[in-house]
Amino acid sequence: MPPADKTCASCGRRIEWRKKWERDWDDVKYCSTACRKHKVSATDERLEASILDLLAGRRGGSTICPSEAARAVGGDADDAWRELMEPARRAARRLVAAGEVEITQGGKVVDPSTAKGAIRIRKAR
Repeated sequence: MPPADKTCASCGRRIEWRKKWERDWDDVKYCSTACRKHKVSATDERLEASILDLLAGRRGGSTICPSEAARAVGGDADDAWRELMEPARRAARRLVAAGEVEITQGGKVVDPSTAKGAIRIRKAR
């Protein structure tokens, strides 16, 4: 029986167990070579902090859009925040793995590894 799934330290997606990792499963931290190269940058950490700060300023159960965190970190004056949208989604997935937030679509909690399209982020219940 394969061991429990893990979460990628970079993108926050689920890492599915693979036979080739059988001997090294405890050392696997990233889902791909791209994630291993990217790791978690200072900007990624600022996005996580921004998400938590924005949620702390909202009433219980309220949600935010990842673009709010991207704008808070990248600035709202130009389109620099647009480049931070995917990093903001990755930050939200890492926070889901840490048990701090939930990702929703249509008001329902969804699996962050498979969610496509617009998402909202709220504090974990």
